[in-house]
Parts: sequence; structure tokens; C-alpha cells
Amino acid sequence: MAEKSRTQMKRKEKETTEVTMDVKEVKNEGEKAVEHDKSPSAEAAATNGDQNGDFQVEPMELPPFETITGDRVDPFVFKFQFKNVEYSSGRNKTILCYLVDRGDTADGLLKGFLEDEHAGTHAEEVFFTQCLPHCDSAIKCTVTWYVSSSPCSACTAKIAEVLKARKNIKLTIFAARLFEWEEAEIQAGLKALHAAGCKLRVMKPLDFSYTWDTFVENDEQPLNLWEDCKENYEYYHEKLADILQ
Repeated sequence: MAEKSRTQMKRKEKETTEVTMDVKEVKNEGEKAVEHDKSPSAEAAATNGDQNGDFQVEPMELPPFETITGDRVDPFVFKFQFKNVEYSSGRNKTILCYLVDRGDTADGLLKGFLEDEHAGTHAEEVFFTQCLPHCDSAIKCTVTWYVSSSPCSACTAKIAEVLKARKNIKLTIFAARLFEWEEAEIQAGLKALHAAGCKLRVMKPLDFSYTWDTFVENDEQPLNLWEDCKENYEYYHEKLADILQ
């Protein structure tokens, strides 16, 4: 147990160091940009415009975030988002890779991925509204997800609702990490999802390699697993087993 605590402390220190370095880099880049920028600031431009009566600076409106869809995930994004670290600093989005087997239908096997940043509709919900909006109730539909983190409490409730309403859909979820698993509402959601017939699994080292080969733009290069991959899998596997028992 003492060894495990030391390992967790090292992980936390490593994650904190990485985040601190990222913040310093962003800050330095920002300072350099200000030093080299010779154009008048937005505030100055607005002031001059008002005095001259020529123009006024309008506030910039950012476009709404849209869920990204595709066949292959960027390798750098995959390596960062799917890394099964305990302290997931900066990993604020969900990547959902899916396989859909509808038996002997003409559509065959469907494959792809969804990516969100939790700024709008989550990837889990988008899957059922865009990727699988309809499924013949007479046809057994086997769905497999490989996700960067397990669903939040709101998504577990929606997924459980779909599985109860569409009995022909059988869903298996392989998660790289457990999202906020200490929270009571998260644990309740995972239990409800399990009760609805969903198979919940934590990704093993072989699952990461399979996902890399199947869903990532890898240029036929193998995945070099990180040092603590197996240990972290065992950690999350134990936590999930405790929750679902």
C-alpha cells in the first residue's frame, strides 16, 4: 500500500509539473506576442474610432462548438486523451470510438469516432442521435464503445434510458479512465447503467493497442504503451469492480 501511495504521489507531481510547464509556455508566448505586436490594441482602436466617428470595434463572437466526427483519430490526440493516468489534468473532452454490428444487414459493420469538449451535447448522446438514430427492433444490434473516460452522471442516465427502450441494442463500454469515480452520483449512474444491461469494462493494455490499430491515423506504426499503463488499468479495474459489486 505504501508503494502504491508513493506511485500515486509521483504521478500527481508529474501531472502538476506538466501543467505548470504548459502554463509557463502559454504565458511566455503571450508576452512575446505583445512585445512584437506593433498594431494598436482593440481598446485604442475603439477609442480612436469613436473620436473620429469612423468605426466602432464590435465584440468578437466565437462560433458554437460542434461535435467532431470521423473515421480516424489524430495520433497525438489519442495518446494524450486516452492515457489512463489517475490525475487527468487538461483532458477535458471525450473521444468515443464505436463499432456497430447489425448482423447480416446490408449496412454491415459501422465504425468511426466522435469527439466533444463537454461544451454542448456529449459524445455519448450524439452517438444515439446521429450515428444510430434508428435501429430496427427486430434486428439485434451489438454496439461497442472505446472511450477516453467513462460517462458522466447525466450521460449514464440517458444511455440507460435508451437501453431500456430499445431492448435489441446490446452495449459494451471500454473506458480508459473512470470519470470522477469518487462522486456518489457517478457511482449511482454506473450502477444504473450496469443494471440496464450495459457491460462496463476498463481498457487493458491490449485494448489500447486494438483501438490504436483500428481507429487512429497511425501510419501503420505500433503503439508504444506508456510505463504505467498496466498498473493504472489494474487500479481502475479494482475501483470499477468495487462500484458494481
